[in-house]
Amino acid sequence: MTIREALRAGTARLERAGVPDAQYDAAQMLARILEEDALMMRIEGGRPLAQQKEAAFEALLARREKREPLQYILGDTAFMGFEFQVEPGVLIPRADTEVLCEEALRRICPGMRVLDIGTGSGALAVSIKKHCPEADVTAVDVSDTALRVAGENAKRLHADVRFIKSDCMTALADEKFDVIVSNPPYISREEMSGLMPEVLMEPELALFGGEDGLDFYRRIAADAPAHLTEQGCLLFEIGWLEKESVQALLREHVGEPFALKDYGGNWRVVGAVKGKKDA
Repeated sequence: MTIREALRAGTARLERAGVPDAQYDAAQMLARILEEDALMMRIEGGRPLAQQKEAAFEALLARREKREPLQYILGDTAFMGFEFQVEPGVLIPRADTEVLCEEALRRICPGMRVLDIGTGSGALAVSIKKHCPEADVTAVDVSDTALRVAGENAKRLHADVRFIKSDCMTALADEKFDVIVSNPPYISREEMSGLMPEVLMEPELALFGGEDGLDFYRRIAADAPAHLTEQGCLLFEIGWLEKESVQALLREHVGEPFALKDYGGNWRVVGAVKGKKDA
């Protein structure tokens, strides 16, 4: 079997399983097995595929047919120009979250203290530290798996981030921060039932935000003022229909809110500066 034949057969299998972007996924998995660039692999598609490589490709196809996320199969994903290791039990970073990271970086100055709540893979905290190395970055999560993976990512990317096991801010005593960022669980119970199979394989702990999806926004918004410096800023990623609800919480507890859209035109970030009436 040639590389081209393997790609065609693999794509057909994934299409039958209902996998979106079946051709792309098949090419990425085979390229990873061959340790080659996907484009070069396609250009040289007439080369024979060794039996051992064919068997390895078959094993990855079988996982993807079951709708396991491609990122878990490959073991990594890109975020803010860096490669982050991911595995089952940890939320997969999305490109949409880069809008939150970019807004945080716009507001962070050298020496500022930054907190990432619900760090998951560490994508936000590590990216902030890499892009602003003079910031003092702390990240918290309640999941031991997430903290281990985040710590490994920070070590591999040489980012000096402090990781603490904490349910939101409970383990932080009276510490204060200049910028707090969070991509909290925000999927409502109704929305959970309609998620794609791939998303349902990610940890429910990182997805489910209570009956209406707002549980963590309520909790963090109420607790944030005690952990924000004067003129400190709280930034949330939100679901595209949650803008008004989250803004109301920030207006009540933190300050006058503002909102930003992602590159798809959906509302993605809501934030507020502590005590500010016209953010």
